[in-house]
Amino acid sequence: MPASRRSLLFALLFLIGLVACRREALPLFTPSPSLAPSPTTTLTATPAASPSAESPALLLALMEGDYIHLFVYDPQTSSLTRLTADPWDDMTPAVSPDGTRLAYASRRNGYWDLYLLSLTDGNITRVSDTLSYEGAPSWSSDGLWLVYEAYVDDNLELFVRSAVDGEQTPLRVTQDSFTDRSPVWAPPPHQQWVAFVSNRSGDDDIWIADLGRTGNERFFNVSRAPHSVEAHPAWSPDGRFLAWSSVSEETGMAGIYVWDSHTPDEPPRWAGSGHWPIWLDETHLAAFLAVPDGYFLTAYAWPDGRLTLPPVPVPGTPYGLTVLPRGLPQPVPDSFQRAAEWTPEPLYLSQISQDSDIPGGRAALVSLPDVQAPYPQLHDAVDEAFQALRRRVAEVAGWDALAALSNAFVPLTVPLEPGLSEDWLYTGRAFALNPLLLNAGWLVVGREDFGQQTFWRVYLRARAQDGSMGMPLRQVPWDIQARYNRDPAVYDQGGQWMQTTPPGYWIDLTALARAYGWERLPATANWRSYFQGARLGEFVMTQGLNWQAAMLQLYPPDIFVTPTVVIPPTRTPTRTPWRWLTPTPSLTPTPRPTFTPMP
Repeated sequence: MPASRRSLLFALLFLIGLVACRREALPLFTPSPSLAPSPTTTLTATPAASPSAESPALLLALMEGDYIHLFVYDPQTSSLTRLTADPWDDMTPAVSPDGTRLAYASRRNGYWDLYLLSLTDGNITRVSDTLSYEGAPSWSSDGLWLVYEAYVDDNLELFVRSAVDGEQTPLRVTQDSFTDRSPVWAPPPHQQWVAFVSNRSGDDDIWIADLGRTGNERFFNVSRAPHSVEAHPAWSPDGRFLAWSSVSEETGMAGIYVWDSHTPDEPPRWAGSGHWPIWLDETHLAAFLAVPDGYFLTAYAWPDGRLTLPPVPVPGTPYGLTVLPRGLPQPVPDSFQRAAEWTPEPLYLSQISQDSDIPGGRAALVSLPDVQAPYPQLHDAVDEAFQALRRRVAEVAGWDALAALSNAFVPLTVPLEPGLSEDWLYTGRAFALNPLLLNAGWLVVGREDFGQQTFWRVYLRARAQDGSMGMPLRQVPWDIQARYNRDPAVYDQGGQWMQTTPPGYWIDLTALARAYGWERLPATANWRSYFQGARLGEFVMTQGLNWQAAMLQLYPPDIFVTPTVVIPPTRTPTRTPWRWLTPTPSLTPTPRPTFTPMP
């Protein structure tokens, strides 16, 4: 079974066990039995925009092919409806308090700017116009202002600007050396509060900025969780509760925690597993569940933590989640209908050659032109996928990161490092990035733990650092090179988290590779003391095969026959004595009577 399927099966069994331990988990939504979401069925976009009116729906930003698009998930019908289908990225949506407008970040002009989308007629209004990154908007309770994050001075800072007058100069909320991101404006009675993520305490914690105050007194920490990474705060509709996701730096476990503003000194309470929480109402939360190569959408009841929406796999990497309290207005705008009816073109077409010279109907190996590797070849079923990914990486990153590989196909006659005797490189279905990219600073990795397995999220530095490529890093990378700094504690843990987030714009290669069907491989159990076992940049396209089945596509079954050494029978050697002399008896004196003189 492939590593990704084992991890997915483990996650599903864990969730099923979690549900079984709860009492009478009543569903938040009541879809018909024939349309109930199944944990094994991946959501796919429907050909028509048909979310139910006046019923709550979830608004998602998902990577679909080469771009990030907006989707609406209707729990009543379990349908996923596409809202945007343009050749650019749209992400981090936020619905206005009256439910008629959508603020989001888009790269429709080549740079990340803020836009407003009318949900009633589909009209789009541009809010900002800069070359630097701007994203993650959030509405004030009166719908007149937006708070958002912007990349200035090699750092993420918070700004407030008018949502009705684009000519007004933005107001700066933070201006320091810390990274401040993911702001969310609180509803009444705390409409002067803005919750956000900041590393001003050392780790990524959840902070609140009181806009009614000035100076550093306006900031206070509400998570206060050392050795963990917090992200994605979200206010409940009544403004009482603040939820966020937290990942332990020691165990890698991800959970959702809730802070009660009525008892601010009490520690936050655990609400469930997941990332990117969002409040459906005052008593229910939705969130994403992450597995090594995918995501699920689920929901919990608050405060008892009952699972109220069965985990539903989503088809792409998420870049935003919010709620439409009353669903989409009816009738649906024509632009939404056209986007829903749009059919994405395949990212590549696989062509299998018919080579009669290969015995046994086995697959062929295809050479990779202009690729430097010890053996620049791949399996005939995956070479087009690699070339398509290579072209896309060169386009979005500005340089050909896949032109020089550490390995592509590896013949059986070439031994890999110890512990990698059954590596996917032998199947011709995997490739490994050149580790020199890590040394040169053009590649960083984020550590993601799932149970006892460690995976890596690979980021490539964009060649153009003017905001036209990539986006700022939101994940603190893992410094695997720190193991060589002569610190025994750091060596034992295989490195350490970087003290500061690297500046600049980066490409999420892991998410892009997943869109093209490539999965990342877990590190081996001894990666902390064995660099080759980390497998930092190795990707595989299994196509549902396990390692043995993939090997049989290239080799005969005889490769799995282990030769048994048979020792022929031989006569047991017996040593023959030589130079042996029979001893002769020695002379023994004969006793004789002695003369005794007479007296």
